[in-house]
Amino acid sequence: MVIEQVKEVLKIEAEALLSLVDRVGPEFERAVRLILKSKGRVILTGMGKSGLVARKISATLNSTGTPSLFLHPAEAIHGDLGMVTRDDVVLVVSHSGNTPEINTILPMIRNMGAKIITFTGALASSLAKESHVVIDVGVQREACPMGLVPTASTTAALAMGDALAVVLINSRRFKSKDFKKFHPGGSLGERLAIKVKEVMFMEDHIPTVLLGTKVEQAIKEIEAKEIGAVVVVDKELGLAGIITDGDLRRALLKHKSIHNLKVEQVMTASPRTVQEEQSAAEALGIMELYEITHLCIIDRDKKLKGLVHLHDLLGRGEFRINGSFNRSAGSHRRSRDPA
Repeated sequence: MVIEQVKEVLKIEAEALLSLVDRVGPEFERAVRLILKSKGRVILTGMGKSGLVARKISATLNSTGTPSLFLHPAEAIHGDLGMVTRDDVVLVVSHSGNTPEINTILPMIRNMGAKIITFTGALASSLAKESHVVIDVGVQREACPMGLVPTASTTAALAMGDALAVVLINSRRFKSKDFKKFHPGGSLGERLAIKVKEVMFMEDHIPTVLLGTKVEQAIKEIEAKEIGAVVVVDKELGLAGIITDGDLRRALLKHKSIHNLKVEQVMTASPRTVQEEQSAAEALGIMELYEITHLCIIDRDKKLKGLVHLHDLLGRGEFRINGSFNRSAGSHRRSRDPA
């Protein structure tokens, strides 16, 4: 009896995967093009079992050359939506297409300018209608005898995520030597072994404002430097705080207008920091622990030395350890210490 049940589950899930083959079409090609053209990351989101699938797809993308992170939709409603920028592509996993938390944030993500790709089995759902590209991962039935527990549907979504990752590997000409940079001996890759100073923004490239500055000027600095944040310092470059897109959104919920407020009224005081000699892996660990995308780099006197973004730890654009850094758009260059 047990063996027969196992065989039946495997048969149902295998049928679910095979049913996807004939449904793969131009939408998948559009999804790949959106990601390849993006200057940002692929942000995965989903609730419950779909959220676990989204986390796995994100991990696969990260390890194969496509910068990615997972955004919990419930946390996004309470401020983490600030992690999303207009340069990002948001990939939503939702079998039903009617997850309330996701449907709440999707219109805001569209307004930001980010592109939305959805893996769903509900092609006529409100989620599908808010998406730029919809990939059909629907299944005829779940392996669960009650048809309630996501089984075949999560397998189908996970397999489609693997297919996406493999296509991107080929499109980026990602080779085994590149893979080893992320997986030497099963540990963090060579990229994360480099020091923070090799990838941080320095000197005039750091978006900064002085204490007492109006928020309007801080917003202009964020827009000018295109890093999604501005660091607040005193006249001696002592670190006072940081203002991210998320801080600005939270401030807008409290005040009718924020332009004439002082930066002290909206900034996050005492932001997380690292020193320039720490490894990129350590910096990434801090970002993951506190669910942030920016870290300030300070010296022993707690004066500002640099700023690093998650994109740059994971490898955005063209990167050379002992040279300069170009965004794919060819804008910013970092200065280097003589050492």
